[in-house]
Amino acid sequence: MKTATGSIEEIVLDGSARIACPSELTPAPGQYLLAHADASDSPLPVPLFSSLSSPHGFRSAPPVPSFWRPGDRLHLRGPVGHGFVLPPSTRKLALVAYDDSPARLLGLIPMALKQGAEIVLVGDAATSDLPEIVEVQPLRALMDALQWADYTAMDVARENLPGLRELLEGHPQVTAKSEAQVLIRAPMPCGALADCGVCALTLRHEWKMVCKEGPVLGLKELM
Repeated sequence: MKTATGSIEEIVLDGSARIACPSELTPAPGQYLLAHADASDSPLPVPLFSSLSSPHGFRSAPPVPSFWRPGDRLHLRGPVGHGFVLPPSTRKLALVAYDDSPARLLGLIPMALKQGAEIVLVGDAATSDLPEIVEVQPLRALMDALQWADYTAMDVARENLPGLRELLEGHPQVTAKSEAQVLIRAPMPCGALADCGVCALTLRHEWKMVCKEGPVLGLKELM
């Protein structure tokens, strides 16, 4: 984990931001950076997930703090956590935005295209600037996408995980077919520096700290 300074190059209309930073601090899909702006009075840093790459850093997933402005200097630490691991054998990729923007999944698209994979994005949130090769389907097509894919990357808020789990448990033959990983969104105030427990995820026989044992976990662990 490294520390460095960066800056806000642009605030985008969707609530994301273009962040300039050293290349070694750019988080991989599913990982995050901790950012603290010079102008901020908050003692807690902001977790930033990467959405798309940019020439001098990356475009973050929305939202960023409303008081951030272009030109603000950021103190950065990271990358933090476990990200997605796209198998080299992937030829059919499903990206599932279960309850929010798919922004935290979009960094997998150029990786998959380099492998010659077909890509389906499943979700109900509006998305723009996607490559034409990416097929977009509504969330109701989730089971069809899982049946088709050989690797699936999902994004879900911690409070909505039980609903997703219940849905998938009703189709064990589908979830057993392909490899899948899930990014769990939860508050992460300590940023993996302490066991504050705010991000704790309770499973059936154990609990995990999303900030450092995640945010990306294997679907089989969650089931």
